[in-house]
Amino acid sequence: MAAFKVFLQAQSKFDIPLLGKNNVFLGDVFSSQDNNPAAPMSAGLFRLNNGDPLTYAYKFDEMKIILEGEFHISDTTGQEIVARPGDILYIPNGSTLTFTTPDTGLAYYVGQRKEGEV
Repeated sequence: MAAFKVFLQAQSKFDIPLLGKNNVFLGDVFSSQDNNPAAPMSAGLFRLNNGDPLTYAYKFDEMKIILEGEFHISDTTGQEIVARPGDILYIPNGSTLTFTTPDTGLAYYVGQRKEGEV
């Protein structure tokens, strides 16, 4: 058995599944749930295209790094940012965030959750 898994050029080759709305795409690329079912992590890609805002209530801790484009992100406390490539976010469990973009944005995420639990 190999010591690690790899998805070469995932940023350009992974076909991110549509998530409900017509402009929101999210898909887990890897998950540790088989090796660590007590504290699984899942990682993948999130794309948002211009259109309806996405408001999401987090039920787990997550981290994101912005890869392409930009995200306009606000939370229920009034905090607002424009996140661009290279920016890293930590989103604690219990946070509710709203995401929009003027064009498109792509992010890589790692969440403390089972694969497919969104």
